[in-house]
Amino acid sequence: MPDPASWLVIEPGWKAFAADGSEIGTVEEALGEPELDIFAGLAVATRLLGKPVYVPAERVAEIREGAVTLDLSPDEAKQLQPYEPPRLP
Repeated sequence: MPDPASWLVIEPGWKAFAADGSEIGTVEEALGEPELDIFAGLAVATRLLGKPVYVPAERVAEIREGAVTLDLSPDEAKQLQPYEPPRLP
């Protein structure tokens, strides 16, 4: 099992898992300010053609190479809100 990792190494395509170990989707984007080391959360695709959902940083329980585990049950993960990218002026 890989060692815990920083949010700064999360890449699109990493697997996202619920607290029980069930796969809920794949990471589309790690959100935050890398220069300031501020982690805001993740955009996670839960369906092939669906809009990604937003996972706040405080719901990310563990980061390991290739995978993130959330502190959410599969049912709680289904209740996550769609991710809305920031609008540029």
